[in-house]
Amino acid sequence: MKKNKLLIGAALAASLLTLSFGIQSCSPGGDATAQAPQAPSFEVDPFWPKPLGNEWILGNVIGVAIDERDHIFIVHRASGEGIFGSRTEIGLQTGVSICCTPAPPIIEFDPDGNVVNAWGGPVEGAPYTWPSSNHGIEIDHHGNIWIGGNGQGDSHILKFTRDGTFLEQLGTPGIIESDSNDTTRFSRVAEVAVVPETNEAFVSDGYGNRRIAVLDATTGEFKRYWGAYGNKPEDPTERYRHDPTTPPHPQFTGPVHCAEPSNDGLLYVCDRSSDRIQVFKQDGTFMYEKLIMPETLSQGSTWDLDFSKDPEQKYVYLADGQNQRVYILLRENLEMITMFGGGGRQPGLWFAPHSIATDSKGNIYTTETYEGKRIQKFVYQGLKDIPAKDQGALWPAGTK
Repeated sequence: MKKNKLLIGAALAASLLTLSFGIQSCSPGGDATAQAPQAPSFEVDPFWPKPLGNEWILGNVIGVAIDERDHIFIVHRASGEGIFGSRTEIGLQTGVSICCTPAPPIIEFDPDGNVVNAWGGPVEGAPYTWPSSNHGIEIDHHGNIWIGGNGQGDSHILKFTRDGTFLEQLGTPGIIESDSNDTTRFSRVAEVAVVPETNEAFVSDGYGNRRIAVLDATTGEFKRYWGAYGNKPEDPTERYRHDPTTPPHPQFTGPVHCAEPSNDGLLYVCDRSSDRIQVFKQDGTFMYEKLIMPETLSQGSTWDLDFSKDPEQKYVYLADGQNQRVYILLRENLEMITMFGGGGRQPGLWFAPHSIATDSKGNIYTTETYEGKRIQKFVYQGLKDIPAKDQGALWPAGTK
């Protein structure tokens, strides 16, 4: 009898458990439906930006940032034939045709894609040294522009007002040797990101050094720095080549290509050639790392990232210039839920997506280096069911 009661109790418990799961998975009409996974959805805007005018043409577009007005700033390499790779493209500059000439390195667009302002570049007698290979752009909470450089001898950072008035040069230009423990200079900075609440500038330092450096954003005072896993950085004696069959490298292998602060006090660092994102507290305490497409070789998979614009910043958008994709990750664990894009020159495709940023409406902007030489806008369409793991080119509805 006791055994029968136990069997009846077990059966009843199983029935209740089944009912419980049934309640969770049934719709109000009684149909058993599991909620489909969702993610932010986008469509490429093939008409953004508008023509630049002035017979201007872009070189490698190597950075993008957005201010509080949703004005979009890019920095590109406008130094002419060596960057553009073709005398045909710069015929006006070289005097052989009516098109074209390099646009100034920094261009400001309004939300509609109109050019608002353009400035920058080497100026004879200027109190600063323009980088030999400018790289990355940041707009801080005062509207100031920060740029780095990844060329030989780019061991400094420049700071300007939004209209191009020079403010400050941090570090000493012209030093080629790397030293990741030197607090007086940098080595080939990839990006800068400024946190308004603490007024701290986080420097992805970068292509030469192997560290994150933190500065006072007003005075430029060097406050702290760290390497991979929060440890003291070491400079390599030989070039590291990623091997997905071995454990992750104990040092940043570089380039340290981004350091993006989140609203909840974390810092997301792109160690590009090691196919990984390392997450820290902003004091340098290591939290965890995530490998992204770890079989990727050559230039790696983690080029630049930004966050969705909901208060929780639930999603991470990660640009991968080697695989020609943008990944959508869950920020809580950096799990990939979908990707879009692909290699090509048509709208919605890329040749080396290098930098990424989101505006206040949730739209994404990507830039392309090498032969890509452009900026594209992807218009936010809200949260939608994920149609595929790899969505391909996000063309407007009715054009696919």
